[in-house]
Amino acid sequence: MFNRVTLQTPESVELEFKLAGIGSRALALLVDYLIQGAVLIVLLIGWAFTIAGLPERPAQFVTALGSLGLFALYVGYFVCFETLWQGQTPGKRFVRIRVVREDGRPVGLAQTTLRALLRPIDDFLYIGVLVILLGRREKRLGDMAAGTLVIQEERTADTLELSQEAAALAARIAGETAVSSLSADDFAVVREFLIRRSTLESRARARLAAELVTQLQQRIGLAQIPNTGGYETVIEAVYLAYQKTP
Repeated sequence: MFNRVTLQTPESVELEFKLAGIGSRALALLVDYLIQGAVLIVLLIGWAFTIAGLPERPAQFVTALGSLGLFALYVGYFVCFETLWQGQTPGKRFVRIRVVREDGRPVGLAQTTLRALLRPIDDFLYIGVLVILLGRREKRLGDMAAGTLVIQEERTADTLELSQEAAALAARIAGETAVSSLSADDFAVVREFLIRRSTLESRARARLAAELVTQLQQRIGLAQIPNTGGYETVIEAVYLAYQKTP
C-alpha cells in the first residue's frame, strides 16, 4: 500500500521511512486550505471595511497591498509552519506526515520556500497529483526542486521506550561531554534511530547503533564508550542528555 525508502544520513546511518501516500497528503492539504480560508475570510472582511470610506486612489493602493498579502498568506503559511515545525503544517500534523530532506534531515528555510513557491504550479490543473502518481518516490514538482520527501510518521518521540540505565548514563554524559554542541540535524538522526530501530533486522540494527555511537563520540567529545548497556543505551542517554540542555 505504501512505498518505503531507505535514506543514508551524512553520518552514514541508514534510516527507513514510509512515504506518505496521495490520500494522506490530499487530506493534509485540505485541512491547511480550510485554515487559510478561515483567515482569508477575516482579512477580506477587514479589507472591505477599510476601503469602504476611502477615495478611489487610496482604495486602489489598499487593494494592491491586499493582493500581495493574499500571496504572502498562501506561500508564507507553508514556509513558516514547515520551517518552525520541522516539516509539518497543521494539516500534516493532523494526518501524521512530515517533510524531510532526501538524506533524512529536517527541512530548512531554503527547502520550505522552494516547495511553497512551486505549490501554485503543482495545484494548477492537478499537475502535482499527476507527478506524484507517475513518480516512484511520491514527489511533486516542489519536492523535486527542493530535494525533499514527504514521509508518514509511524510513532512519536513520546512513545519511545528508554532503559533505566540510559537515564543514569544521561546525567554523566551531560556533565562530562559537550552534548549541547549537537546540531538539530544530529539530534534528529538520534531520534529517528530510536523510533525505527524495532523495524530493523538485528544485525543491521547492531551495526547502525555502533556506527552512530562512533559519530556521536566524535561530536560530543565522549572520551570512552561506557560498557553498561551497550551502544543503544549510549544513544538513548545522548537523547535524554540533549533534551535537558538549556
